[in-house]
Amino acid sequence: MATDHALGKRDTTSPGTPCWVESFQPNPRAATEFYGSLFGWTFDEATPMPTGLDGEYFTARLDGRRVAGIGQAPPSTPAGWVVHVRVDDIAETLARAEHAGGTPLIGPLTAGSDGQFALLADATGVPFCVWQSGDRNGAEVVDEPNSWAMSSLHTTDLERANAFYGNLFGWELASVPGAGFAQWRRGDRLVAVVTATDGIAVPPHWSINFAISDVDDFAARAVTLGGSILMPPTNSPGFRNAVVADPQGGVVAVSARPAV
Repeated sequence: MATDHALGKRDTTSPGTPCWVESFQPNPRAATEFYGSLFGWTFDEATPMPTGLDGEYFTARLDGRRVAGIGQAPPSTPAGWVVHVRVDDIAETLARAEHAGGTPLIGPLTAGSDGQFALLADATGVPFCVWQSGDRNGAEVVDEPNSWAMSSLHTTDLERANAFYGNLFGWELASVPGAGFAQWRRGDRLVAVVTATDGIAVPPHWSINFAISDVDDFAARAVTLGGSILMPPTNSPGFRNAVVADPQGGVVAVSARPAV
């Protein structure tokens, strides 16, 4: 998936906007080695997982700025990435999510003084997180090479998903002529994109997309580091894209503007 990050003027600081991405991994220390080498990230010293969860959590930084997180996956849970949407009142949001057809899965849990989060499934069953910030506001760098660029919902029920996220966060669907996706906007700001899937070739999920400078080089290095290619470098209007799985099975999409 590719979309114009710059023209989107993405907002990550207002309530109702995606503000953070993180990966839960069976072996988070091994994942820091993979992603650190791949994106050039450094990691803070390990901190405990939020209250009620076991294991360690690592905050990733790009040039000293918080860019993503990697934490311990619960037992028997596969590796994966998840997006957080900022909210003012997590309890009130979860109540409204249930009323709109969502299902609470974990939490709310307290992440020290950083804030509170909860994992829930939307009305179509796709999991995502909500985040009520404390000392930590979210990602400090986005839309730059080696940072989070966009989140894309792949759904088998676009109408139901649109009603859920529209009711919960005030997102409005905007078509993109000639594209295989639509945008979700909040006011005049792009917050996410959404793509229809049959659920077979591509399972329903929130895809996390990172901006990079060279997709082909990235894909080659990912394989060298033990990852695998799910979608080889491919051109789309304005972008070159790929989808990569890390050694433990977590999946990321990457996009770069083609060289002029």
